Amino acid sequence: MLMTEVTRNGTAIQEFILEGFPAAEHLGILLFLVHLLAYLASLVGNMLIITMTCEDHRLHTPMYFFLSTFSFVECCFITTVIPQLLTIFLSGKQKISFGACFTQAFVFLFLGATVFFLLAVLSLDRYLAICKPLHYHTIMNPRMCIFLVTVCLVLGFLLMAIPVVMLSRSFYCGPNVIPHFFCDFGPLASLSCSETRSIKMLFFNFALIVLFASLLIAVFAYSNIVVTIVRLPSARERQRAFSTCSSHLIVLSLMFGSCIFIYIKPKQSSRLDTNREAALVNTVVTPLLNPVIYTLRNKQVHQAFRDALSRVKLHRYHGKNALSS
Repeated sequence: MLMTEVTRNGTAIQEFILEGFPAAEHLGILLFLVHLLAYLASLVGNMLIITMTCEDHRLHTPMYFFLSTFSFVECCFITTVIPQLLTIFLSGKQKISFGACFTQAFVFLFLGATVFFLLAVLSLDRYLAICKPLHYHTIMNPRMCIFLVTVCLVLGFLLMAIPVVMLSRSFYCGPNVIPHFFCDFGPLASLSCSETRSIKMLFFNFALIVLFASLLIAVFAYSNIVVTIVRLPSARERQRAFSTCSSHLIVLSLMFGSCIFIYIKPKQSSRLDTNREAALVNTVVTPLLNPVIYTLRNKQVHQAFRDALSRVKLHRYHGKNALSS
């Protein structure tokens, strides 16, 4: 009777417990070190892209503007969950307040949706650069670039805010253990004592819009790019165009594959255990690989990086001479 009154008037649960990876608790220190290194490498790699884009005038192009924005959003995205994951590896299960849990879920999903929309914009940018080179700079002017980034942020915010806010208003009477290393929509919906079928379906439809809208744009862009590359007369031109786009395709495959596995299925509670491993792909593996994938075969970035190193060495040389004199 008391429980009925509590759930009728509001939520009974004031905090959640993040379970993390109980089967791997004996490997806590090792996993902490591995994920800490991956997290720091991701931050450094993405910050290097942002810094080089700002400092080198040769990288002041629409593609690098979108790429640096993508890198910044990804830094925020992984910082939403990885520090908590590191704490779980060190200390075991972690408590998180009701408000903080839903805030984390919203920020994670908002930034994640924004990342997918930015990937779609990067695909369109490559399509225009390769398939419509004469109109590229006219279409992708600075105003259009800022507009596209703003649209990505607004769409990500609106599509994720609605289902998360609706879910936060449902009743939670117990249990309060989340079988995950952060607050994600599926585990939270499974713990609710209210009827959440309509909210789950709304989230499912919004996730479908985010993933498949960006996927369709990417498929359209790269299918046209492939046709254009095949028609190029020079083998060298074909190789250069393909090397520019192949890195984008690798990122798209990793991101879409793991997120479709996690979110695009009607029964969110059916595979929560495997979702934890799949979530690591998006929050640890892909952010670690993205800076490498996007810059590994890019001569402009290589040259900008070499020039930056040369400037640092020259600055140190003049500094030593000034001290010696």
